Amino acid sequence: MTIYLDDWCQRARLGPVDDLWSHLVADSDEELHAFAVRLGMQRAWFQCSERRPYQAHYDVPERLRADALEQGAVSITWRQIGRMMRDRRTGAPGSVVPRAY
Repeated sequence: MTIYLDDWCQRARLGPVDDLWSHLVADSDEELHAFAVRLGMQRAWFQCSERRPYQAHYDVPERLRADALEQGAVSITWRQIGRMMRDRRTGAPGSVVPRAY
């Protein structure tokens, strides 16, 4: 299983945090949650909707980016993550659709 971190780096204010944000995704929700805990992230920050489980992710602030990569996240482009989510949505061979919640 692999954890992926895209290079989106979108400036946004999420709650009290104004930072550049990227997306953290994985082959399974369980793996994604375990990795997020190691980064010090809260489960409440997990983003997933029952209508779109293929988009399950955590937003990662720039300040955690180096830690995520040091802990084994694979850096990919935002286009690659977009294709990954599209493949999960369409059920392309080899794609894994994370379970909602």
